[in-house]
Amino acid sequence: MTPTAGLSGNQKRKMKSASRLYAVQALFQMEHSSQSFDTVRTEFLEHRFGATYDGAEMIDGDIRHFADVLETAVNYQASIDQMTDRALVAKWPIARIDPTLRALFRAAGAELRDPGTPPKVIITEYVDVARAFFEGSDEPKFVNAVLDHMAREARPESF
Repeated sequence: MTPTAGLSGNQKRKMKSASRLYAVQALFQMEHSSQSFDTVRTEFLEHRFGATYDGAEMIDGDIRHFADVLETAVNYQASIDQMTDRALVAKWPIARIDPTLRALFRAAGAELRDPGTPPKVIITEYVDVARAFFEGSDEPKFVNAVLDHMAREARPESF
């Protein structure tokens, strides 16, 4: 039996959305702290999923989705970064953008490698993640434009 068996479709979607947010946070943490993949993955799975912060309980994430996104982002980081660079303005290579955005593009790029989720869903989900990190700013619009370009390159048959 899978950990999500018996949950409603809406609850499964919320868990998948939460796993995307966690994946961006984990990728940021790996880059910022130079911690290993295994260390960060374990920390998130054991201490962050469903944790309580300031009295608010965080939603459990979809463990399998989180692990898949994280592992793919790490294993294919070079090709994902190259795809991101092609979607960015030439004078703004990925190394010069905000590290949170870099983590977000890596997570989204990892999902674009897998044909299981439609690109438009991936774009919408990661624009929502950008809104969570950059409330009231223009970054979500920027994320939308970059991810649209990346999706059209990765999965042109979907457009």
